[in-house]
Amino acid sequence: PIQSSIWPSSDANDSLRPGRERGGGDAAASAGHVPGSGAACARRRGALAGLQFSFPLTAKDKPPPPPRTEPHVPAMIAAQLLAYFFTELKDDQLKKIDKYLYSMRLSDETLVDIMSRFKREMHNGLSRDFNPTATVKMLPTFVRSIPDGSEKGDFIALDLGGSYFRILRVKVSHEKKQTVQMETEIYDTPEDIMHGTGTRLFDHVAECLGDFMEKQQIKDKKLPVGFTFSFPCRQSKLDEGILITWTKRFKASGVEGADVVKLLNKAIKKRGDYDADIMAVVNDTVGTMMTCGFDDQRCEVGLIIGTGTNACYMEELRHIDLVEGDEGRMCINTEWGAFGDDGSLEDIRTEFDKEIDRGSLNPGKQLFEKMVSGQYMGELVRLILVKMAKEGLLFEGRITPELLTKGKFETKHVSAIEKSKEGLNKAKEILTRLGVEPSHEDCIAVQHVCTIVSFRSANLVASTLGAILNQLRDNKGVTRLRTTVGVDGSLYKMHPQYARRLQKTTRRLVPDSDVRFLLSESGSGKGAAMVTAVAYRLSEQHRLIDETLAEFKLTHEQLLQIKKRMRSEIEAGLRKKTHENAKVKMLPTFVRSTPDGTENGDFLALDLGGTNFRVLLVKIRSGKRRTVEMHNKIYAIPIEVMQGTGEELFDHIVSCISDFLDYMGIKGARLPLGFTFSFPCKQTSLDAGILLNWTKGFKATDCEGEDVVYLLREGIRRREEFDLDVVAVVNDTVGTMMTCAYEEPNCEIGLIVGTGSNACYMEEMRNVEMVEGDQGRMCVNMEWGAFGDNGCLDDIRTIYDKAVDDYSLNAGKQRYEKMISGMYLGEIVRNILIDFTKRGFLFRGQISESLKTRGIFETKFLSQIESDRLALLQVRTILQQLGLNCTCDDSIIVKMVCGAVSRRGAQVCGAGMAAVVDKIRENRGLDHLDITVGVDGTLYKLHPHFSRIMHQTVKDLAPKCNVTFLLSEDGSGKGAALITAVGCRLRDAEQN
Repeated sequence: PIQSSIWPSSDANDSLRPGRERGGGDAAASAGHVPGSGAACARRRGALAGLQFSFPLTAKDKPPPPPRTEPHVPAMIAAQLLAYFFTELKDDQLKKIDKYLYSMRLSDETLVDIMSRFKREMHNGLSRDFNPTATVKMLPTFVRSIPDGSEKGDFIALDLGGSYFRILRVKVSHEKKQTVQMETEIYDTPEDIMHGTGTRLFDHVAECLGDFMEKQQIKDKKLPVGFTFSFPCRQSKLDEGILITWTKRFKASGVEGADVVKLLNKAIKKRGDYDADIMAVVNDTVGTMMTCGFDDQRCEVGLIIGTGTNACYMEELRHIDLVEGDEGRMCINTEWGAFGDDGSLEDIRTEFDKEIDRGSLNPGKQLFEKMVSGQYMGELVRLILVKMAKEGLLFEGRITPELLTKGKFETKHVSAIEKSKEGLNKAKEILTRLGVEPSHEDCIAVQHVCTIVSFRSANLVASTLGAILNQLRDNKGVTRLRTTVGVDGSLYKMHPQYARRLQKTTRRLVPDSDVRFLLSESGSGKGAAMVTAVAYRLSEQHRLIDETLAEFKLTHEQLLQIKKRMRSEIEAGLRKKTHENAKVKMLPTFVRSTPDGTENGDFLALDLGGTNFRVLLVKIRSGKRRTVEMHNKIYAIPIEVMQGTGEELFDHIVSCISDFLDYMGIKGARLPLGFTFSFPCKQTSLDAGILLNWTKGFKATDCEGEDVVYLLREGIRRREEFDLDVVAVVNDTVGTMMTCAYEEPNCEIGLIVGTGSNACYMEEMRNVEMVEGDQGRMCVNMEWGAFGDNGCLDDIRTIYDKAVDDYSLNAGKQRYEKMISGMYLGEIVRNILIDFTKRGFLFRGQISESLKTRGIFETKFLSQIESDRLALLQVRTILQQLGLNCTCDDSIIVKMVCGAVSRRGAQVCGAGMAAVVDKIRENRGLDHLDITVGVDGTLYKLHPHFSRIMHQTVKDLAPKCNVTFLLSEDGSGKGAALITAVGCRLRDAEQN
């Protein structure tokens, strides 16, 4: 059967033609083959086979439907010949137009090139150095977040951007699901007000707002207001908009260069009969993005293609030089209509584009907009028709006064002519009104001109949109982007083919993006309300977050109080009378001297403090060139040994020592040995330490209350393979001090801030009442983690500290350690995040299973998240790896929480250290003390800010002490060997 078609050869009906979906359609057109030209030969061959008519037929000319019986052959041949004749005629006409408008047909190669040019312009606009001369201004809007679904409230939206001024009341509620109710009133903006003074214009706006509030009976309320002001503005905050230039026939004097929010507030104040809280001034493009963002939280691009054109998108703050800070994102109003004003599009601008520009109100400006937007599209077509008519290609050369009249051929006419079925009839009507008497061929030709002009517009917008999508993909560091573009504008909405062409070309130019195009149904007024709702939510949320985190911000006076209380606890621990009940135990270590540089010999060191046990051979050489050479092996301690009997544990330790001595070939030597034993011990001599209690998962029986050196010696005796001279049992904090003291003789304090925390220092013997003798000094192991166990820190402990303590293995104990050490900081953060999620500040109020898991938020994540070198995207990745599905805004809040917790930890630790250094200064009766602290521990080493904040706190709280912090590089094993060396030196001196 013969297939007929009553539309011209345009892409409007490609999908209805056999084979076109497979063979090209829009793809061919946008690549430079406008539909109707590329497939001409195929159609000429197909016509004789009865495939289709490609010429217009009126209703009366239409052949009747073919009968069910076999068609009459001569009639069919005649119809086919007729089809062939008209196809040839039409294709010749279309080929002439294609050739005539060749420069308007852009290949994909050209579109990709335009895409890269626009991306360069975007980067220039974002750069502080290039922005002043950039044509694409990339204006920051200070809109930092799209709706997250938790917005609620009652808002007013003003929408000023044309001859009508719109006011909306937008109620966002959460009953069962989020709903939006809108009530709208439209007011005229008379021409004399648009062209009068700024004062009159804003008085008019204030008067309309007063009338609206009167009708809504809300004059007594101070509702948050969002102001959609659809003119180019420069902003330095959300509630400020400095008008750069008027557009759209507005010319009110005294407004350009002024803040429109201030002008409106002034007009409202002058009336005095109501009040309004203008929280946001919003561009209409931003309003479109926010409106669509309410329905689809993936929406991060706003696009308007109507009378004018513009786009906005969510950019990473780190790329926006014009705004301080690099955390989070901000919506950028590209003002892309000015793309090409610097000459960068000259190679694709045609004589018709140049003529449009010369006749415009703003020659040389908004050149991209003049090639693509609704204000100019109809006029572009008119100029082309006039020139073609003059050259005898249309209307048999007839030119009428109407056709010569600027603005007579409107963009709505282009849309009407390109409609699928009635397009040619519409063309005839419109052209007849312009005084020309078009033939069928003229109508087909005019439709083809409209197709080429509107197709070029869609292609150009697709290329600039493609640059934005590529930027978003690069920002996110993903191989494939999933995003939504919110779109508004009469051209996009009303033109029958525009949306499909734009979407198709965009997807072809940016194949590694899954883009959804979402039509904005409620316009920029609702968008302004959404911006206001988000701003209101964020400001309220930030107020509550700041209020909560304020508990972690300690004042100078509070830190001085902590220092004073620590000093009091130190004194109680040193005195015989109060030692028993003191929480800070101040345990004597019987280490009476730091290294003096004469230490010499080979020493063994053992290091037991976790699931790994280390054995070291440490060779210390004194003289002109002091050296320390170390060899070590690490052995695992199985859990069944950790939690078995004491005999099994020490037999395992001795077995590891035996293996090491074999490995080093030194089994016959009786070497001095230092035993780093990182559990609370009460020492009665350098080589005796009574275990007070196991920690860190150890539960070996028959050890608590026993001398661990005796247990070790018994294990060696049972083995009967070797003998060792156990000289010292050492706490890891003391080992750290001794390691650093070997490098720096002024080091008389040891500090560990890692999984746990502790400190030691050289105290005057006269103050150590638990040990006989008043001469010299002795290192005291403070065991300061228990500071506060008597309630003296309760005034600075938060509900989150209490929650961490309550659920710990040792509730009520080690409270100071639980505020400053690595084992607990992450857990404090986790508890805050749970609370914030319950209150709707985070993770859309959804508490994930991972967030419920104790210990999931390790302190190493704190260190990573707080790194200045880490972009917010990487913070988000860390949180997602933890099973926390978060937005950029969530990442910012999590980073704030981490910062508050770690800062307090560093300050509280610094206050404790300030008490120690001031005690040493006063012990020695000095006005000024120079001293070094040897430090170890993962938190101190790896956290990006902890050490700096702690140092500053010590400096502030102990101004008469110059404290240097020296990082221990070789750990407590080397320290144990040095204590052993010092112990041997002192023992030899006593014997001599």
